[in-house]
Amino acid sequence: MAGRAAVPEVIWARPERAGRGPRPAYTRADIAAASVRIADAEGLDAVTMRRVAAELGCGTMSLYNYVPRKEDLHELMMDAVSGEHELWEPSGDWRADMLRVAHQTRALMHRHPWLPRLMSPVHGFSPNALRYLEHCLACLDPFDAPYGTKMELVAMVNGVVTTYVGNELATVERTRSLPWSEEQENAVRIAYLGRQLASGAYPRLAASFTEDAGPIDMEAVFERALQRVLDGFA
Repeated sequence: MAGRAAVPEVIWARPERAGRGPRPAYTRADIAAASVRIADAEGLDAVTMRRVAAELGCGTMSLYNYVPRKEDLHELMMDAVSGEHELWEPSGDWRADMLRVAHQTRALMHRHPWLPRLMSPVHGFSPNALRYLEHCLACLDPFDAPYGTKMELVAMVNGVVTTYVGNELATVERTRSLPWSEEQENAVRIAYLGRQLASGAYPRLAASFTEDAGPIDMEAVFERALQRVLDGFA
């Protein structure tokens, strides 16, 4: 296909610098840090080759000498933030350790709200991501199961976190764009919902809201979701 290299390349398989010649002006860490700064401040769509080059203070064409494709920028960004994971000595309690992994990942995604958009197996095998996965498997050493099952568990936990944080971030973004207060919005929606439930057309929904009419504790919902995933593997 036009515009594609004849042979696919993984950026991590290429040496960062040639054995000879002058030292490059920028390292991959420099490029990753610049890209992450832009994404954190302006969103993922703002991360372009031109914008990153400007952040570094070099020409756009010069940046291509370091990073041939925008996808490589994403690889560098994912690896950089994966390096923020704390890799502690496993406690011996695999459930407690996986809960800790989940909470740490949630905090990481809130620090970098663009992160869920890039979460995919494509970016899952960078150096820091590999160290993170190895750490997760070390935490699961006491869990008597094949490695395939352990990898599924890690994927399920990450899936719950990604979905939950995605909803949190979407709510924050929507609230930010409202022309009125969140309280006003909620009051109108609750009033509408109340009328619909009182109509008798949704008896099961009405019963569910009657059963638990208090405010939803989203932290408790998050904990229950994680516990149920772990229960399913125990």
